[in-house]
Amino acid sequence: MTHMLLSKTISALSDSTRREILNILKKNDMSAGDIGKNFDITLPSLSHHLNVLKQADLVTSQRQGQTIIYSLNLSVFEEVSKALINYFKK
Repeated sequence: MTHMLLSKTISALSDSTRREILNILKKNDMSAGDIGKNFDITLPSLSHHLNVLKQADLVTSQRQGQTIIYSLNLSVFEEVSKALINYFKK
């Protein structure tokens, strides 16, 4: 994992709303509308948070007709865990 991707990941995880989105997506893949029902934020703000998570490869999106479904990208969580462990090893 590159340092740039690790930096993007840590930056994405630094926001509590984005962490809560990830927590929600642990339960089910969802559309932005369904995710938004859990927050008191505007759709553009939610879209921004989802884009940050996508840029950090923490979530993936797939179009199903008119709807975009968001999912966790679990392989990136594994890579981040390994990178952090290796970073702090002596």
